[in-house]
Amino acid sequence: MSKEINTIAVLTSGGDAPGMNACIRAVVRTALAAGKTVKGIRRGYAGLLEEDIIDMDAYAVSDIIQKGGTVLYTARCKEFTTPEGQQKGAEICRKYGIDGIVVIGGDGSFQGAGKLSALGINTIGLPGTIDNDIACTDYTIGFDTAVNTAMECVDKIRDTSTSHERCSIIEVMGRGAGYIALWCGIANGAEEILTAETFDNDIEAIVERIKTMRARGKKHYIILNAESVGHSDEMAKVIQAETGMETRATVLGHIQRGGSPTARDRVYASEFGAKAVDLLLQGKTNRVIGYRNGEFVDYDIAEALKMTKSLDPWMLDLNKRLGR
Repeated sequence: MSKEINTIAVLTSGGDAPGMNACIRAVVRTALAAGKTVKGIRRGYAGLLEEDIIDMDAYAVSDIIQKGGTVLYTARCKEFTTPEGQQKGAEICRKYGIDGIVVIGGDGSFQGAGKLSALGINTIGLPGTIDNDIACTDYTIGFDTAVNTAMECVDKIRDTSTSHERCSIIEVMGRGAGYIALWCGIANGAEEILTAETFDNDIEAIVERIKTMRARGKKHYIILNAESVGHSDEMAKVIQAETGMETRATVLGHIQRGGSPTARDRVYASEFGAKAVDLLLQGKTNRVIGYRNGEFVDYDIAEALKMTKSLDPWMLDLNKRLGR
């Protein structure tokens, strides 16, 4: 028989993402509505090991659904990657009476959640990352806001690029995945999308395409470059030298992490948070919740971590057809 869950904790780990606060709010209020005690663990697993643990009531999460970032803060924790750190974390959970933890983060955060589960602490992982690079889910908390933030920035850069008849290389986030670049490339009407998954480092091919399009009368050129490809400044120098077209590189950076979450991120994050509590109350542990094919599903953490995910080839082909 599964143990009764009386106290649920929530933490955010890894990179922050818009919508995390909406998710925290949903966890807290869903658990309180079920008559459970709720605690917040600040600064992820680092805060757990340092016992930075607070009580949370309904008012603790008032007026946060519209805020970016995470009110529980976040950090990375090398110590928690060790068996000693993991054992210490489980012991601290028992010290504070924590029966279950909701972990909002990425693959590294889920690995830690799996270790806690093996040590007797019920854990549920929720996908929170702007990169949308978690394989077990079509959608991650923060992705929609990050794409919209980047899209608005690229629109503004395009205005200047058009006015000055430039080539603009805009580098967007996506450390290991090109989803932001792909979506912005289509949303912004970019001529090129460069991602680690698809780019073969053939700058000369890009140069030739620019020359061809300029010969047809095109006055400006937009290239969306994922940070996993990088080298935007070097690319700009090569393109300008070989085409004679003024070329500027802009790295959007961490502006994409912040800002008020979109309606989609707020609603999906709220659903993720509530479903995590529901699973804990059912006695489930070692699960990751994902959103696939229009519905919420859950997987064993080890199974989820083995999954792979790739960019949609149809979307890549679509941009080639629309951006030339």
